[in-house]
Amino acid sequence: MTFYKKIALPVLSGIMLIAFFSSCEEDITTIGDGIIGGEPFETGKVNFDVFAYNKKISAVKTNDLPVYQLGNFQDPIYGKTTAAIVSQIQLSTANPTFGKFMPSEEVADEAFPTRIAENETVTSVFLFIPYLTNIKDADQDGVPDDLDIDPLDPNSDTDGDGVSDNQERLQNTNPLSNDTDGDGILDGEDPTNDATAFPKEFVLDSIFGSGVNQTFNVKVRRSTYFLRDLDPNANFQQSQEYFSNTPDFNSFLTETIADVDTLTVRNKEILIFNTDDPDTEDVDESKTVKSTIGAGIYLPLSNAFFQENILDKEGSQELLNNQNFKNFLRGLHISIDPSDDIYMLLNMLGASINMNYSYQAVNTNGTATDASDDFVETLEDNYVFRLISGGGINPQTGASIPFTGNVVNTFVNDAYPSEITNALNATSNAERIYLKGGAGAYAELKLFGEDNATSQSVISQLKSNNWIINEANLVFYVDRETLDAAGGTIEPPRLYLYNSETNAPLYNLVTELNEPNTRNTLRKNLFFDGILTKENDKGIKYKVRITDYINNLVVRDAENVAIGLALTSDIANSSVGNAMVIENGVSVMSKIPVMSTVNPFGTVLYGSNVDASNSDKRLQLEISYTKAN
Repeated sequence: MTFYKKIALPVLSGIMLIAFFSSCEEDITTIGDGIIGGEPFETGKVNFDVFAYNKKISAVKTNDLPVYQLGNFQDPIYGKTTAAIVSQIQLSTANPTFGKFMPSEEVADEAFPTRIAENETVTSVFLFIPYLTNIKDADQDGVPDDLDIDPLDPNSDTDGDGVSDNQERLQNTNPLSNDTDGDGILDGEDPTNDATAFPKEFVLDSIFGSGVNQTFNVKVRRSTYFLRDLDPNANFQQSQEYFSNTPDFNSFLTETIADVDTLTVRNKEILIFNTDDPDTEDVDESKTVKSTIGAGIYLPLSNAFFQENILDKEGSQELLNNQNFKNFLRGLHISIDPSDDIYMLLNMLGASINMNYSYQAVNTNGTATDASDDFVETLEDNYVFRLISGGGINPQTGASIPFTGNVVNTFVNDAYPSEITNALNATSNAERIYLKGGAGAYAELKLFGEDNATSQSVISQLKSNNWIINEANLVFYVDRETLDAAGGTIEPPRLYLYNSETNAPLYNLVTELNEPNTRNTLRKNLFFDGILTKENDKGIKYKVRITDYINNLVVRDAENVAIGLALTSDIANSSVGNAMVIENGVSVMSKIPVMSTVNPFGTVLYGSNVDASNSDKRLQLEISYTKAN
């Protein structure tokens, strides 16, 4: 294989090889050296082959993730992926009291006449898991770009009610409805809008499949598998890791807590209103919003299950603290019916279970010392369970905040087509590069040569050429023939490169370019790039700028290590997690970017070992340089 491919010099095309392989005594380490004096200089571009090796992932670490996956993802190239979730439940308060008194106190006597049997009864239980919602809002007017009539103008009036989007944000009226409170008066003319009485609307960009517009089935079952917080093999000094393929949770499932087949994707909030107080005739509390439920999965759970395992356990050892509780009620298993074509990315950190219950209490009628006018009434209350909490970064210290509770994703992949399986098992330079998120596939790249001696020889030649390297790009062309033949592929928006030994990203944060005030991850690290270039809405190539990395090799004598290539959902997140990778038919522990684990997408790229018909799409390293004579 030829490592040195082509040099393009505008005026010296006849002596390209001489220019490249000639040595020079002087090391250029600063831009402009040898040019300031008015000496002539030359510019050019050199292309080098890059060797790529496909890597099959058999399992990835799937607890302590920033995003969790649920459902069935139909990839036309890689087949079906089914994701389920197993989660612990956390008491929000240890040894909770339901109603006013513990069961041992619910006996009236002369000293405590208001103590009675409270008869706590579950009235409803709901599980809520938020979707990931669109946060692209270029003009910061509170309206997502996809819903904004003019996403670059905060003073645009999307709903045409005479009030700008930004004014509606400040007034807490609905920028997507010209009559927020539904009284028939446009917001621009209505002086008495009920500012809290409208459901906010979201753009959902993390739900896939035809089931987006259909009903789907979610099942919740009790899991008796005990999710450990700490690893006994590490002397309980490290968090327990769980992987996408182990254990077989299905063998630990018992009773069904929910089985709802009428769920739909909901992109608006649910408003929960207060109950009207009959004693306040001049005020209608039922028009005031008590709470809101965001866009997400919201389904009822079994009242009987929570009656038996929560309310009837009040004051017991099982509810004394969270450790006892997690050992007693070990977890929930959440799945979507295998026949439903829907796949979603979920925010489990925002998930909760809200248990509503009623109980009886003595109303003293305002006369605590006179029992003659006391009466028994039925009151309502609720108790909230969290699934996990914590995570993120402490703003004061910058330290990571550990998660409390455990949530584990499981992935089941269809067998890949034989062509892909053979390519993932090969150890030779790849003709095609196969990238798949989750427990899928990634690649490793070697620059300049298949072995270290060859690559070091090429790097030494680069050092001797007296070049200022202006830009170095890796260009990955999409295999459109394969993708078009399969049809319907959701192409990953971005690629990610990292040092396979240190796991550090190849981009340099010091030189990176970000769009100001953006939360859109595709507008971050724009110098590094790696974003899919499209023509006619089809991906053509990914270009990744690695100028700093190449300069480190040539100028600073850095080690030329293998480079990891994977997909990413968020270029700013460079964290990695353990994974089991197949090498020479054996599963070995390695590190994989977490942002590749948390998405289901896949694509096929050309490698450098392509046939003649695809030579123009060969994977290559492009180096643009300036040479001072």
